[in-house]
Amino acid sequence: MKAVLMTEKGGPEVLQLQDIAEPEITHPAQVKVRLKAAGINPIDTKVRANGLFYKDALPAVLGCDGAGTIVAVGDGVTNYKIGDEVWFCNGGLGKEQGNYAEYTVIDSRWVALKPKTISFTEAAALPLVLITAWGALFERGGLQPGQTVLIHAGAGGVGHVAIQLAKQKGARVITTVSSREKADFVRDLGADDVIFYRDENLQDRINSLTEGKGADLVFDTVGPEVFIASIEATAHFGSIVTLLDPGLISLAEARMRNLKIGFELMLTPMLRELDAAREKHVEILKQCAELIDRGDLKTRVSHVLKLDQAADAHKLLGEGHMTGKVVLEI
Repeated sequence: MKAVLMTEKGGPEVLQLQDIAEPEITHPAQVKVRLKAAGINPIDTKVRANGLFYKDALPAVLGCDGAGTIVAVGDGVTNYKIGDEVWFCNGGLGKEQGNYAEYTVIDSRWVALKPKTISFTEAAALPLVLITAWGALFERGGLQPGQTVLIHAGAGGVGHVAIQLAKQKGARVITTVSSREKADFVRDLGADDVIFYRDENLQDRINSLTEGKGADLVFDTVGPEVFIASIEATAHFGSIVTLLDPGLISLAEARMRNLKIGFELMLTPMLRELDAAREKHVEILKQCAELIDRGDLKTRVSHVLKLDQAADAHKLLGEGHMTGKVVLEI
């Protein structure tokens, strides 16, 4: 089969389209999927640049997000059949094959039926960002109806689904963007208030929007500088959840505010083989599929490329400031 291999760590040029052996079912619980699309995520570019999570795993196929059709099932699989359309977040970190390929074999526990109302391309854009946003908002952040949440980079891959999930919960959503075009995009998703982070002072705007109280929950999808700035934008006794390592910083003001600080790394269950946590991830996909099919959750796919353009897709992500997601069609 055709697959994009990471041959060494480095720039996008280390991704090469090659012919490799087609995977086959080796365990009764597995299904074989003909991949139709693979989502591109920032973790893919970080793994490519910095190396895989496992030793001696090169060459490797990257890509955690996938969507496709089941073409074979193991003898022990009873909940899926040939022809089922599925989506999932699996592999791409160095242990299991990723999804920049024509086929993959996966434990049937880790797939879910694809939403009926969207394409494979749209479905492949979503699993990692949906699980990340859900975990950050509801499991780590404990977001409740009527609360105010500040979501940084609302037009990005995680941000644009986080806005919609928060609105579904009944929260007031404030988000940061860099341009008028992105402001229109996030307002269309349901954002109540928009902050132009390049032109406006974050604390001043949050204070004016919340009568000086701050946001009950802040969701940082950007990094240390934003995390630090967010402390004074968070309400006393509120919460900050970040996707990234904030590094060595002073938390004196966070302590004074009695803040809860949480971390969301949705890869942990995959990396540490926490099966119960992975089962929760699948349940999130099932709940989100219902939202999608009801028309209450949508995605923005900004760029669609072919499998042999994986390096170009990584270059696009490297340029930053993406609106929505990049997907490979296979």
